[in-house]
Amino acid sequence: MEIETLAEDKIVTTESIVGGETGVCEVDTSQEPYEGMVFESENAARVFYDEYAKQEGFLTRIVSSCKSEHDGTIISRRLACNKEGFNLSSQKTGQVKIRKRESKREGCMAMILVKREKLGKWVVTKFMREHNHPLVISSKKGRPTPDEKDERIRELSSQLHHTNRQLAARREQLQTFMTYIEEHTMCMLTTLEGVVQNIREVESETRSCS
Repeated sequence: MEIETLAEDKIVTTESIVGGETGVCEVDTSQEPYEGMVFESENAARVFYDEYAKQEGFLTRIVSSCKSEHDGTIISRRLACNKEGFNLSSQKTGQVKIRKRESKREGCMAMILVKREKLGKWVVTKFMREHNHPLVISSKKGRPTPDEKDERIRELSSQLHHTNRQLAARREQLQTFMTYIEEHTMCMLTTLEGVVQNIREVESETRSCS
């Protein structure tokens, strides 16, 4: 089966294994990969992960492949963030190789591992989501629609309202604490004044007896 890709909706035809049953479905490439996701081909998995990466704000590359000992065909691929791994400085005898551009590798662990099953399907057997670096959304992404803008405004307004409520609650707690401190301080001063007065009375009585 050929992969179906729609430029506007960005849909890829995949399969999913749920409860031991396999069903064909069209998956929005903005959906997050998951272990058990099935693709018609290795290329379909690559297209899906590339589109997912664009949505998230990173680039991908093929990190490793495994070939069949029987016929030499690819049976697994590891697709990862392009910042996976580290660039080791290479040296030659009597000559140091100087890298002309800064390394983009940062040891990122984000990746998916897809393996070919007996029926020819490709299954995601491992998925690591987290990146160790900031993600950058491509400037080529289309402008948000009015509905998306309205939704974003509502989200920000809700966050602002929630933050203001939190600040008001913290302010009230602080005011209560300051009031308690003042009352406690006044109580301590009153007690201290009483102690000082008692000492003076004792000293006065002592002098009178003398």
